[in-house]
Amino acid sequence: MANEQAVEAFRRVVVVGYHDASLLDIACVVETFDAANTLGAVPPYRVELVSPKGRPVVGTAGFTLAVHGALETVTGRIDTLVVAGGYGHEEAAEADGMVRHVRRLAPASRRVASVCTGASVLAASGLLDGRRVTTHWAFAARLARRHPAVHVDPAPLYVKDGDVYTSAGVTSALDLTLAFVEEDNGAALARSVARGLVTYLQRPGNQAQVSMFVAGPPPDHPVIRKLAGHIAKNPADDLSPAALARAAGVSSRHLARLFEVQMGTTPARYVRAVRTEHAAQLLSSSALPLSGVARRCGFGSTETLRQAFMDMYGVSPSAYRRMHRGSAEPQDTQDTQDMQGKQETHETQDARHPQAAQATGDASEVS
Repeated sequence: MANEQAVEAFRRVVVVGYHDASLLDIACVVETFDAANTLGAVPPYRVELVSPKGRPVVGTAGFTLAVHGALETVTGRIDTLVVAGGYGHEEAAEADGMVRHVRRLAPASRRVASVCTGASVLAASGLLDGRRVTTHWAFAARLARRHPAVHVDPAPLYVKDGDVYTSAGVTSALDLTLAFVEEDNGAALARSVARGLVTYLQRPGNQAQVSMFVAGPPPDHPVIRKLAGHIAKNPADDLSPAALARAAGVSSRHLARLFEVQMGTTPARYVRAVRTEHAAQLLSSSALPLSGVARRCGFGSTETLRQAFMDMYGVSPSAYRRMHRGSAEPQDTQDTQDMQGKQETHETQDARHPQAAQATGDASEVS
């Protein structure tokens, strides 16, 4: 009974690290939950960092984190199990002990998550089979090849499929953890945490990881390369397939084939995506009304802009603007006072893992 009461008194979060894990992957999760505690999460989160055999986590940058314990000895109920990413993810995914214990802990966890390339470990454990997932865009194709039963979507910032969550590269862990905070405590607290961390007020999970303008090298074919540049510079022009074909001196059918081979999409869909990204840039950097944004980006109406935004980002243009411009607004006075008082008020620290003080005292968390 005492154990059950202890479990109910806090939300137990177990973060799994390993050699060559990304310290930023770990920090984004830990700091977000800690900020939630400071700002009043009920029940508070108790975060434990564990690793195979309890070894210190030597990160990709060469810094070392002390851990609270060994992955092999973790037992009991877990609220959130998170596997970090990092350049050591493939070695970790090939380690039988790591995979076996992650698989063992999953049924005891209310939700299971991976950050960045940590999806490799979840995939190796079989926890992602038949699920839609994401990972760092640079490793998505490799994950898909190695695990054909996993449906890898390289675009979103994070994906929820049932009780399994996967996030994209590195700092998208902030977005995922803020989503956890909102699920558990409501949108108001999640917004306060985002303000305290001076980050976006929760980007939608299906927002693209990387802008299409920098996601890859320019098209190989000179016709498509020239058209891509023209479309990017002149989104308000007539960019219909017929107009593009005339500009390129090819037939509409041939243009469609070239776009399919070079860009993996149709001319119309490519133009719509470019216009939507241009609109996103204007919404986050200017005070233009929606009608002006739509006009500058080649959309015939604000409704057409709204539909394109919903399809690409899953939110309306107005909501997108609030998310991306709202993070620059001053913090609420109470949020600021709470964050400043963190060093003076330690009530929430009582919920930390009982070994945390010892681990901090025995070895510096970062050395």
